Amino acid sequence: MEAEFWLERWRDGRTHFHQARVTPLLQKYWPQLSLNAGSTVLVPLCGKSLDMLWLAEQGHRVLGVELSELAITQFFSEHQLTPVVHESGQGRHYVAGQIELICGDIFALEDATLAACAGAYDRAALIALPPEMRARYVAQIYGRLPAQARSLLITLEYDQQKMDGPPFSVSQEEVATLYAPHSAVEAIDRRDILEKEPRFLERGLHALETVVYRLQRQR
Repeated sequence: MEAEFWLERWRDGRTHFHQARVTPLLQKYWPQLSLNAGSTVLVPLCGKSLDMLWLAEQGHRVLGVELSELAITQFFSEHQLTPVVHESGQGRHYVAGQIELICGDIFALEDATLAACAGAYDRAALIALPPEMRARYVAQIYGRLPAQARSLLITLEYDQQKMDGPPFSVSQEEVATLYAPHSAVEAIDRRDILEKEPRFLERGLHALETVVYRLQRQR
Protein backbone atom coordinates (compact mmCIF):
# COMPACT_ATOMS: atom_id res chain seq x y z
CA MET A 1 0.00 0.00 0.00
CA GLU A 2 1.13 3.54 -0.60
CA ALA A 3 2.17 5.41 2.54
CA GLU A 4 -0.54 8.02 2.00
CA PHE A 5 -3.24 5.32 2.34
CA TRP A 6 -2.26 4.69 5.96
CA LEU A 7 -1.51 8.32 6.80
CA GLU A 8 -4.99 9.29 5.62
CA ARG A 9 -6.57 6.57 7.74
CA TRP A 10 -4.89 7.90 10.86
CA ARG A 11 -5.83 11.49 10.01
CA ASP A 12 -9.48 10.49 9.44
CA GLY A 13 -9.67 8.26 12.49
CA ARG A 14 -10.43 5.17 10.37
CA THR A 15 -8.32 2.90 12.54
CA HIS A 16 -10.56 -0.12 13.12
CA PHE A 17 -7.42 -2.23 13.16
CA HIS A 18 -6.38 -0.65 16.48
CA GLN A 19 -7.35 -2.82 19.45
CA ALA A 20 -8.37 -1.28 22.77
CA ARG A 21 -6.78 -4.17 24.66
CA VAL A 22 -3.64 -6.28 24.69
CA THR A 23 -3.89 -9.18 22.22
CA PRO A 24 -4.76 -12.35 24.19
CA LEU A 25 -2.85 -14.54 21.73
CA LEU A 26 0.27 -12.47 22.42
CA GLN A 27 -0.12 -13.00 26.16
CA LYS A 28 -0.70 -16.73 25.69
CA TYR A 29 2.12 -17.55 23.30
CA TRP A 30 4.85 -14.96 23.79
CA PRO A 31 6.32 -16.76 26.83
CA GLN A 32 7.02 -19.78 24.59
CA LEU A 33 9.71 -17.79 22.78
CA SER A 34 11.77 -17.57 25.99
CA LEU A 35 13.47 -14.31 25.04
CA ASN A 36 15.70 -12.85 27.72
CA ALA A 37 14.57 -9.85 29.72
CA GLY A 38 16.24 -6.75 28.36
CA SER A 39 16.31 -8.05 24.80
CA THR A 40 14.98 -5.82 22.02
CA VAL A 41 11.75 -6.78 20.25
CA LEU A 42 10.89 -5.26 16.88
CA VAL A 43 7.23 -4.31 16.32
CA PRO A 44 6.82 -3.39 12.64
CA LEU A 45 3.96 -1.11 11.52
CA CYS A 46 3.15 -0.73 15.21
CA GLY A 47 0.54 2.04 15.18
CA LYS A 48 -0.26 2.82 18.81
CA SER A 49 -0.71 -0.81 19.84
CA LEU A 50 -1.18 -1.58 23.53
CA ASP A 51 0.81 -4.75 22.87
CA MET A 52 3.97 -2.64 23.04
CA LEU A 53 3.22 -1.66 26.64
CA TRP A 54 2.72 -5.32 27.54
CA LEU A 55 6.01 -6.34 25.91
CA ALA A 56 7.80 -3.61 27.84
CA GLU A 57 6.18 -4.84 31.04
CA GLN A 58 7.73 -8.26 30.36
CA GLY A 59 11.14 -6.61 30.59
CA HIS A 60 11.82 -6.12 26.88
CA ARG A 61 13.09 -3.09 25.07
CA VAL A 62 10.50 -2.36 22.38
CA LEU A 63 11.42 -0.94 18.98
CA GLY A 64 8.32 0.04 17.01
CA VAL A 65 8.31 1.40 13.47
CA GLU A 66 5.36 3.41 12.17
CA LEU A 67 4.70 5.73 9.22
CA SER A 68 2.16 7.91 11.00
CA GLU A 69 3.58 10.48 13.38
CA LEU A 70 0.03 11.05 14.62
CA ALA A 71 -0.18 7.42 15.78
CA ILE A 72 3.12 7.76 17.62
CA THR A 73 2.28 11.02 19.37
CA GLN A 74 -1.12 9.61 20.37
CA PHE A 75 0.57 6.55 21.85
CA PHE A 76 2.79 8.56 24.15
CA SER A 77 0.10 11.08 25.03
CA GLU A 78 -2.53 8.44 25.86
CA HIS A 79 -0.14 6.70 28.24
CA GLN A 80 1.22 9.87 29.86
CA LEU A 81 4.72 9.27 28.54
CA THR A 82 7.05 12.10 27.57
CA PRO A 83 9.46 10.92 24.89
CA VAL A 84 12.87 12.29 24.01
CA VAL A 85 13.01 12.95 20.28
CA HIS A 86 15.96 12.75 17.91
CA GLU A 87 16.54 12.28 14.19
CA SER A 88 18.54 9.71 12.26
CA GLY A 89 18.74 8.37 8.73
CA GLN A 90 16.03 5.90 9.74
CA GLY A 91 13.51 8.57 10.71
CA ARG A 92 12.41 10.47 13.80
CA HIS A 93 12.94 8.54 17.04
CA TYR A 94 10.66 8.91 20.07
CA VAL A 95 12.10 7.28 23.21
CA ALA A 96 10.50 6.89 26.64
CA GLY A 97 11.73 4.27 29.06
CA GLN A 98 11.87 0.86 27.43
CA ILE A 99 9.94 1.96 24.33
CA GLU A 100 11.40 3.53 21.20
CA LEU A 101 9.18 4.32 18.22
CA ILE A 102 10.66 5.35 14.89
CA CYS A 103 8.50 7.46 12.62
CA GLY A 104 9.71 6.30 9.24
CA ASP A 105 9.74 3.64 6.54
CA ILE A 106 10.22 0.07 7.78
CA PHE A 107 12.49 -0.53 4.77
CA ALA A 108 14.84 2.23 5.95
CA LEU A 109 15.97 0.27 9.01
CA GLU A 110 19.72 -0.21 9.10
CA ASP A 111 21.49 -3.55 9.39
CA ALA A 112 22.83 -2.69 12.84
CA THR A 113 19.34 -1.85 14.11
CA LEU A 114 17.90 -5.19 13.03
CA ALA A 115 20.97 -7.09 14.21
CA ALA A 116 20.30 -5.78 17.73
CA CYS A 117 16.78 -7.27 17.81
CA ALA A 118 16.30 -10.64 19.52
CA GLY A 119 13.01 -11.13 17.70
CA ALA A 120 9.85 -9.53 16.40
CA TYR A 121 6.15 -9.37 17.10
CA ASP A 122 3.95 -8.98 14.01
CA ARG A 123 0.19 -8.78 14.45
CA ALA A 124 -0.64 -6.15 11.86
CA ALA A 125 2.28 -5.76 9.44
CA LEU A 126 2.29 -8.79 7.13
CA ILE A 127 -1.50 -8.78 6.75
CA ALA A 128 -1.43 -5.03 6.01
CA LEU A 129 0.75 -5.52 2.94
CA PRO A 130 -0.51 -6.51 -0.53
CA PRO A 131 0.99 -9.65 -2.10
CA GLU A 132 3.58 -7.79 -4.16
CA MET A 133 5.12 -6.20 -1.04
CA ARG A 134 5.20 -9.21 1.29
CA ALA A 135 8.26 -10.97 -0.13
CA ARG A 136 10.31 -7.78 0.08
CA TYR A 137 9.14 -7.12 3.63
CA VAL A 138 9.97 -10.61 4.89
CA ALA A 139 13.35 -10.75 3.12
CA GLN A 140 14.51 -7.30 4.17
CA ILE A 141 13.26 -7.40 7.75
CA TYR A 142 13.20 -11.00 8.96
CA GLY A 143 16.04 -11.92 6.64
CA ARG A 144 18.31 -9.45 8.45
CA LEU A 145 17.49 -10.45 12.02
CA PRO A 146 20.34 -12.22 13.82
CA ALA A 147 20.72 -15.99 13.89
CA GLN A 148 18.33 -17.64 16.37
CA ALA A 149 16.06 -14.59 16.57
CA ARG A 150 12.61 -15.75 17.66
CA SER A 151 9.39 -14.07 16.59
CA LEU A 152 5.62 -14.33 16.89
CA LEU A 153 3.48 -13.78 13.79
CA ILE A 154 -0.33 -13.51 13.75
CA THR A 155 -2.21 -13.67 10.44
CA LEU A 156 -5.75 -13.85 9.10
CA GLU A 157 -7.21 -16.30 6.60
CA TYR A 158 -10.47 -15.74 4.72
CA ASP A 159 -11.92 -15.91 1.21
CA GLN A 160 -10.19 -13.01 -0.55
CA GLN A 161 -12.83 -13.22 -3.30
CA LYS A 162 -15.48 -12.04 -0.85
CA MET A 163 -13.53 -9.15 0.68
CA ASP A 164 -10.52 -7.17 -0.38
CA GLY A 165 -7.86 -6.14 2.13
CA PRO A 166 -6.34 -4.68 4.10
CA PRO A 167 -6.21 -6.63 6.28
CA PHE A 168 -5.30 -9.25 3.68
CA SER A 169 -5.68 -12.99 3.90
CA VAL A 170 -2.28 -14.72 4.05
CA SER A 171 -2.41 -18.50 3.79
CA GLN A 172 -0.28 -20.92 5.76
CA GLU A 173 1.31 -22.04 2.49
CA GLU A 174 2.32 -18.47 1.66
CA VAL A 175 3.77 -17.92 5.12
CA ALA A 176 5.88 -21.08 4.75
CA THR A 177 7.13 -19.96 1.34
CA LEU A 178 7.96 -16.42 2.45
CA TYR A 179 9.97 -17.39 5.53
CA ALA A 180 11.52 -20.67 4.34
CA PRO A 181 14.77 -19.12 2.98
CA HIS A 182 15.91 -18.13 6.48
CA SER A 183 13.48 -19.19 9.21
CA ALA A 184 11.82 -22.23 10.72
CA VAL A 185 8.03 -21.74 10.76
CA GLU A 186 5.61 -23.49 13.11
CA ALA A 187 1.85 -22.85 13.22
CA ILE A 188 0.92 -23.11 16.90
CA ASP A 189 -2.71 -21.93 16.96
CA ARG A 190 -5.61 -21.64 14.53
CA ARG A 191 -9.10 -20.51 15.50
CA ASP A 192 -12.33 -19.18 13.99
CA ILE A 193 -12.89 -15.58 15.12
CA LEU A 194 -15.73 -14.45 12.82
CA GLU A 195 -18.30 -14.22 15.63
CA LYS A 196 -15.99 -11.81 17.44
CA GLU A 197 -15.49 -9.62 14.34
CA PRO A 198 -18.96 -8.39 13.23
CA ARG A 199 -17.50 -5.84 10.81
CA PHE A 200 -16.13 -8.73 8.73
CA LEU A 201 -19.56 -10.37 8.73
CA GLU A 202 -20.97 -7.10 7.44
CA ARG A 203 -18.46 -7.19 4.59
CA GLY A 204 -19.75 -10.57 3.44
CA LEU A 205 -17.40 -13.09 5.01
CA HIS A 206 -18.68 -16.51 6.10
CA ALA A 207 -15.41 -17.67 7.66
CA LEU A 208 -12.47 -15.90 9.28
CA GLU A 209 -9.55 -17.61 10.99
CA THR A 210 -6.56 -16.24 12.83
CA VAL A 211 -3.33 -18.23 12.83
CA VAL A 212 -0.37 -17.85 15.18
CA TYR A 213 3.15 -18.79 14.06
CA ARG A 214 6.37 -19.20 15.95
CA LEU A 215 9.37 -18.20 13.82
CA GLN A 216 13.05 -18.86 14.43
CA ARG A 217 15.84 -17.44 12.31
CA GLN A 218 18.10 -20.26 11.10
CA ARG A 219 20.67 -18.55 8.89
